[in-house]
This record gives sequence, C-alpha cells and structure tokens, in this order.
Amino acid sequence: MTRAFEQAMAAFEPALPLVVAYSGGADSTALLLACARQWPGQVMAVHVHHGLQAAGDDFEHHCRAVCADLQVPLRVQKVDARHAPGQSPEAAARHARYNAIDAVALAQIGPAAIQTIAIAQHADDQVETLLLALSRGAGLPGLSAMAAQWRRAGLTWCRPLLEVSSADIRVWLKAQGAMFIEDPSNVDERFTRNRIRARLMPALQACFPQFRDTFARSSRHAAQAQALLQEVAAEDLARIGVPPDIKALQSLSRPRLANLLRHWLLSVHQTTPTSAQMDELTAQLEACRTRGHQLNLKVGHGFCVRRGKVLDWYNPQLL
Repeated sequence: MTRAFEQAMAAFEPALPLVVAYSGGADSTALLLACARQWPGQVMAVHVHHGLQAAGDDFEHHCRAVCADLQVPLRVQKVDARHAPGQSPEAAARHARYNAIDAVALAQIGPAAIQTIAIAQHADDQVETLLLALSRGAGLPGLSAMAAQWRRAGLTWCRPLLEVSSADIRVWLKAQGAMFIEDPSNVDERFTRNRIRARLMPALQACFPQFRDTFARSSRHAAQAQALLQEVAAEDLARIGVPPDIKALQSLSRPRLANLLRHWLLSVHQTTPTSAQMDELTAQLEACRTRGHQLNLKVGHGFCVRRGKVLDWYNPQLL
C-alpha cells in the first residue's frame, strides 16, 4: 500500500526551493518527510498557528521538534482565523492559512527565493470537497473540486498527494516510524466535512470500492468542461467589450450569456452571483429593449446597472 504514495512523490517535480505547509498531522508529516529526504537543504516548513484551540501550542512545539530532527527550517505564523458572521469556520481558517503561507514564501528573496508551495491534501480530501460541492448545488467550478496545481501571488502551489488515499499515507508513515499528531477538531462532527468523513466515506467504500478514482475522474471531466467555458467566455468578452454592450449581450443564447456574465463579474469585478441573481439578471437584460428601460439589480456584493448602452457593476461600499 506504500506504492501509491511513493509513486506520487516520484512524479512530483517542483521548482526549488520548496515550502511545505506543515500542520504536524499525518498527511503533512508524510509530505514533509518525503520532501526533506528527496531535496535536502531545499525545503522549508511553515506551520500556521490558528489560535482556535488550546492544543495549538502543543502542535507548534511538536512541529518545532520534528523540523529540528529533520534539519528543516521552520517558520511559525500566528494568525487570527476566527470566522466572520455568515462565513464558515473552515473557509476562514483556510483563507488565513493560505495568506500566512504566502507571506512566508514571498519574504524569501534572492537565491533562496521560494518557487513552490506544497500542501498535503489527498484523495479522501478530494472526495469530501466534491461531496460538499454537490450538497450545495455547485456548478462546474465546484464539481472540479481541487486542482493539483495552480498559481497564486506569483507562486506555484501543488497538491502532490491528491491521488493518494489517507490510508495509504498512514501505512507509509507507519513504515517510516514517523510520529505525528491527531487534531481533535478533525473528528468534531459539528463540521460538515467531518460528518462526511465519518459517515459517508465508509459507506462509499463498502458500496463502491473504487470511488476515489471514479470521483476524481468526474472532477477532471468537470474541470476540462469549465476550462472550455472559460475560453469561450474570454473570447465573447473580448469581442463584446468591457463594460459589455447590452445589445451585443442580447444576441447571445441564455446559457452563453450567463457564462459570459459570470466570467466578466469574476475576472473584472471579483464578484460571483448566486443562481437566482444570474437568472434575474439575464431575464432583465432580455427585457432591456428600450432607451428608458432601467436596470439596477443586486449581484454578488454589489449592483449591476445600466449606463446608457452598456451594463456596468459597482460596489457602493467602495464609492
């Protein structure tokens, strides 16, 4: 069972130097240990102290001891990961964590400048992400689940273990005799992801033993379809212009119109409409046939408005 982990690490060819996001748990311990062995002197670890539980200081002490033993430099970033009203705790922690890792990596300049950041999310995490997306009625971006590689703040982020199961990672760790910590929040079933892990994953394993591979294949299909839609939207927006001409928008089919509008709102204004907002916006655009027809509709965290011949968007809080 260690072959899947070893094959994944053999296929991982990051630009060096490399940062490993290290929580002290089983998955990030395996990734850090494998990377430190494979690229000695080229690996740094970053541990994010979220300040959300009493055991956080113990996690930090464990990580410092492990990194000292591996002779891997460690940076500890303390963040305020409390969630805002209406924001999920998981999303708040993830946002704080990524920003903290960015800050450490971008602070390394000169010959030691960090090129790649590796995080230890695995095949089980990918399935949980897909199931969460399905439960929320997500579109193709959500069904694409997690990417194996992406760019953020000028750095390459990688998930080299995305096709390796949690069980395989732990078998490999046991064979190395490596120590890791168990985060008690990972079994707290108040969190939806933990309920999926505890209740749905065993049922899926019993009914569909290959579900990790087949779910991952579906996510790849969704990602390919989404990439094609993005290409079409970018071409349409380049042809129609920014801000988009209303008459030109009306020449598109409704699915193509919605695809273009989502792309415009996200790429230009960094906002995402709900399904209900998009349905209302496309309906109002179709009805906008006379010079006096006004349009002022809540979309994302701002408003879409008609300004003469074009559709515009603004956030009143930024005015």
